[in-house]
Amino acid sequence: MSEFKHQSVLVKEAIDYLNIKPTGVYVDATLGGAGHASQIASRLNEDGLLIGIDQDQTAIQAGREKLKTAIPYVKLVRSNFTALPEILDDLKVTDIDGILFDLGVSSPQLDEEERGFSYKYEAPLDMRMDRSQPFSAAHLVNTASVEELTRIISDYGEERWAKRIGVFIERYRREKQIVTTSQLAEIIKAAIPASARRTGPHPARRTFQALRIAVNNELKALEKVLEEAIPLLRQGGRIVVISFHSLEDRIIKNFFAKEAKGCQCPKELPVCQCNNQPRLKILTKKPVVPTPDEISQNARARSSKLRSAEKLV
Repeated sequence: MSEFKHQSVLVKEAIDYLNIKPTGVYVDATLGGAGHASQIASRLNEDGLLIGIDQDQTAIQAGREKLKTAIPYVKLVRSNFTALPEILDDLKVTDIDGILFDLGVSSPQLDEEERGFSYKYEAPLDMRMDRSQPFSAAHLVNTASVEELTRIISDYGEERWAKRIGVFIERYRREKQIVTTSQLAEIIKAAIPASARRTGPHPARRTFQALRIAVNNELKALEKVLEEAIPLLRQGGRIVVISFHSLEDRIIKNFFAKEAKGCQCPKELPVCQCNNQPRLKILTKKPVVPTPDEISQNARARSSKLRSAEKLV
């Protein structure tokens, strides 16, 4: 196994907001390189429990090695975090003191060429975080309609040239299957007018991001797990979410706002009829972002945002 090196972002901030109790039960739902998990473990005693979840087997193996000397009991599970209730049920854990989500792709996944996440390397067009799943980016670009590709690239990549990229993909695949990252990157480059390529990030960045989100069903998975996580928190328990994409951040912000609001009745009703009580207290009125010093040491931190909330009832 190659060494799994990943520089976690906003570590101090995440640990501060988790407000770790030495005997508590904490879940790192996106284990990655175990950077956050090792810091959580260092604040737990022998009566504490750390549960780490990741759908990437390489991350689980690396986490097991990094946490082998941890003082608390550590349980690592290879799964998608959307299975959180089932995972805790299997472990006979009824409630938790805190949960951390560090969304996005870890550095090893980006840098491991054969994973096909990056337009920088010649590699099979894959992008699966869980390589046991059958549906890859190659399947998507070779089978989806122009309309579906346009929607994905526009919604998830916020790419203004989404329709044109979809048309160019469809035109290319009539003659030849798209199976490598470099093929797709060249198609995207050809689709975007030269004048639009002179400034800004690499022309393929937004489309690759969009396809990765679609292949791994990331936004729907996030919406699902946020709903499932809150009932699992004890009163006073904390949820911390680090996102790297504006759509993710919007989902988190809106979810926290809804759960902190309480009454969900239409505004025109003079008296509340739903009797809905707030479940969360928002701890971060604005997202916490990395310091300039952290960004200078880790360029991938620059788009990260942290939001946190506390369980009320």
